[in-house]
Amino acid sequence: MKSLPSVVMIVLIMFCLAVIPAGAEQREDQFPDGGALNYGEYGRPATLDPITSNDMISLRITELIFNGLVGIDEKQEIIPELAERWEMEEDGKKYIFFLRQDVTWHPREGEDAMPFTADDVIFTYNIMMHPQTITPLKVRYEFIESVTKTDDYTVTFILKRPILNALAKFSFKVIPQHGPQNTEFLNREDPFVQSPIGTGPYLLKNITADREVILVANDNYFKGRPHIEKYIARPFADQNIMGQALMFNAIDMIVLVNHRDIPQIQGDKRFVMQPYNALSYSFFGFNQRNPLLADKRVRKAFSYAINRQEMLDSFFNSQGTIISGPFAPGSWAYNLDVQPLPYDPEKAEELLTEAGFARNGDGIMEKGGRKLSLTLKVPIAKESEAVKRVVLAFKNYLQKIGVEIEPEFQEWMSWKEDIFLHHDFDLMYASWVFDDSADISSLFHSAEIGAWKNNFGAFSNPDVDGLIVEAKLTLDHEKRRTINRKLHETIADENPYTFLWTLTNYAGYNKKLRKVAIHPYKFFSFADEWYIPKSEQR
Repeated sequence: MKSLPSVVMIVLIMFCLAVIPAGAEQREDQFPDGGALNYGEYGRPATLDPITSNDMISLRITELIFNGLVGIDEKQEIIPELAERWEMEEDGKKYIFFLRQDVTWHPREGEDAMPFTADDVIFTYNIMMHPQTITPLKVRYEFIESVTKTDDYTVTFILKRPILNALAKFSFKVIPQHGPQNTEFLNREDPFVQSPIGTGPYLLKNITADREVILVANDNYFKGRPHIEKYIARPFADQNIMGQALMFNAIDMIVLVNHRDIPQIQGDKRFVMQPYNALSYSFFGFNQRNPLLADKRVRKAFSYAINRQEMLDSFFNSQGTIISGPFAPGSWAYNLDVQPLPYDPEKAEELLTEAGFARNGDGIMEKGGRKLSLTLKVPIAKESEAVKRVVLAFKNYLQKIGVEIEPEFQEWMSWKEDIFLHHDFDLMYASWVFDDSADISSLFHSAEIGAWKNNFGAFSNPDVDGLIVEAKLTLDHEKRRTINRKLHETIADENPYTFLWTLTNYAGYNKKLRKVAIHPYKFFSFADEWYIPKSEQR
């Protein structure tokens, strides 16, 4: 491309300077502003607020729109965000946060931007903990006794008890008290969950008819205006098409590259393939409301029946690790002494026989006139080749031990409603991604059974409940590790999931994106510092 004459360059620079809004704080790094980043997601977000959201697509967007009192930097160290500093008193039972006084909420159309104050922090905590607010966060913040304000920019949290790593917990995203329509509790019918306003580097512009989420730079962001002008989240129902969209420059980034596309993208000099180690794993989950699946022997038979290593090698190019239990691999809480159940179809049939099942004339296991014939609900579309192969392999493995599996591929929202709201399923396929690798309470504690809660399979075990509570109460890190090792062992034996594997995640993006740093869980935590050179903006 020919360079522009110097006189034109001067005009362009002057024009860019002329359109910077009054009050916008420019960053000191001298990187250029402007350009758009179109990124692909496998599915679309259900909600866009940080309280009701419980899927990663939504949570990644909330990272661009909202802030917490504290944040986590690239070295995984705690840094100030909405709180400029803090003090700890009473041996860890009292935290005083001194808030920034230069933060404003994103303005709604036709309204002035309103200041962020201590009232918003108190409002967020109260609405998050309200019994009628359905959120996976509630169980994580039960350790807080009260929150009060000293003045508009000082807020004090009193804890029921000191806890390990308490300060990191205050990274929860703060929402405005003038945001939700209902000021007492938040549900998915509130307009705020689809049209949120935050304090973050980007504000929601609109959601298109194709469900693209368009975010634009917050000119008044308290850390300085982000460099990239616009983020566009494009949903795809087919991972193959998403990979093609990147190759043909229809999008600039894929947050999570399909493993089948890795060699092609790695071999193209236009792109960067960046690994990031999310704390995550995939699994098949059982609905224990079905009496056939309430028997631990039946659930364990399913785990013995499948050859997980063969599936990992065949469908994901061996780029992952087989797991045995509920903690994310790589977590300090993971119990390496608990081994994944081996592939042993004979043991699987033996367990089903013990549970009272016998093959009928069609070769299907049956008990009391009820066949072991089950539905398996899978999110998104069956065009996803890797997911489809995993599901079909699972079906074939189970068929060999006399279990009939009928896969049902569903659109993302329909799947979520069936699993989390109506509990209308026998088995499901999904993945969890963790920000706190040692907190599995929302997944397996019996208090978390209910509509839109994460214990969707109604798993209930008094020993597990007790260990979860005990782990939260201790301040001794080594004691907590010992408790979690026992928790891992107990849940692995109960087999509420057939635990599969953790995969190595890759983001693929066009080389025009610069200074890209990826948070392993939240992904876009550092996106306000990314930039696109002027010559490559479009």
